[in-house]
Amino acid sequence: MSGEHTERLLPDSTGDPVSFTRTSAPVGRFARWRMMLMAFLGLTALVTLSACGGATSNGSGGATTPGDTPSSTSSGSSNTGGPVTATDNGDGTITVQHSQGTTEVPANPEKVFVFDLGVMDTMNAIGVQPAGVPEAQYSESLQGIAEGAEKIGAMKEPDFETIATAGPDLIITSGRTAEAYGELSKIAPTVNLAVDMTDPLESFEANAKVIGTIFGKTEAVEGKLRGIEGKIEDAKATLKEAGKGSGLIVLTSAGEVTAYGAGSRFGLIHDLLGVPTAADVKAEGAHGESISFEYIAETNPDLLFVIDRDAATGEGGQAADAVLDNDLVNGTNAARNGDIIQLDPTNWYVVGYGLNSLPQMINQVVNGVVTESTTGGTDATSDS
Repeated sequence: MSGEHTERLLPDSTGDPVSFTRTSAPVGRFARWRMMLMAFLGLTALVTLSACGGATSNGSGGATTPGDTPSSTSSGSSNTGGPVTATDNGDGTITVQHSQGTTEVPANPEKVFVFDLGVMDTMNAIGVQPAGVPEAQYSESLQGIAEGAEKIGAMKEPDFETIATAGPDLIITSGRTAEAYGELSKIAPTVNLAVDMTDPLESFEANAKVIGTIFGKTEAVEGKLRGIEGKIEDAKATLKEAGKGSGLIVLTSAGEVTAYGAGSRFGLIHDLLGVPTAADVKAEGAHGESISFEYIAETNPDLLFVIDRDAATGEGGQAADAVLDNDLVNGTNAARNGDIIQLDPTNWYVVGYGLNSLPQMINQVVNGVVTESTTGGTDATSDS
């Protein structure tokens, strides 16, 4: 039998199947069997080569390879694939190992698009400005930088067309944009530098060092990190001496209340600064435990730390102090002693860990608990 036949070959390097149409000569039973056997052997060889071929991105335009594809990491978690590292290759490129792959990026890139506001804060601390940022609710310290940068979509919804047209040298994503990693990495070299909430301080420090390597600011980053480590120790000592008792961290959103404990996204109050927990909050990573006002009353914290999510995101919900103004909360030790501490919602909920923002967050906790503290002030840490 002869005529036109459409044949489907093995997938090409992009993962898409290749088909073609040709006019064939008559094919006998043995010839068909031989063709099937050759195709099977070819597929076996391809699978073997893929398994042995390593996993790195090629760094040229951010083309995606088997090792530089989105992981199973959801937008609510990050950096579960091992430590984040950066290696200077000495040829004008940096190899970055991150939670979603291994990516070769240009050293000291000029046009950088950043979706992670903590990274943006760290870049600002070492004098590096992004060319593109998402539409978001910015802290006062980042507002001017955001106004001078191109808008590249929302925190969870990148504008792929705008980004592709602009042609960035590097894209830095966050946990919120993890699911867009595959598409973004086709446009330009892309790395995920979101903080791992299971070990936030170590993850933050590793990310900061990567940023320092990429932009040739290693010494500046190291100096900032030493300052933060010293600030943490001073804060722990001050809070311990104050002896104000146990604390509970709550977030208000649309009239609802969620609690966060040690090991959570806001757990630095307990984990780093040593404030005792008022309750064993059942929560993991970025997610807290939904609670009632009765829960707050029964827990009866000596310190109540409050984050207003609606204020952080610009949503017009009821203010946190109004949500918590009721007899149950007002009967707690924290309320009776004037120890309900409103934390800066933008830094705590939106920006998070950055070389400038983290010292500010530590200051706010200490200054909220102790009227006069040895860690006072809102400036960033010293480079020395």
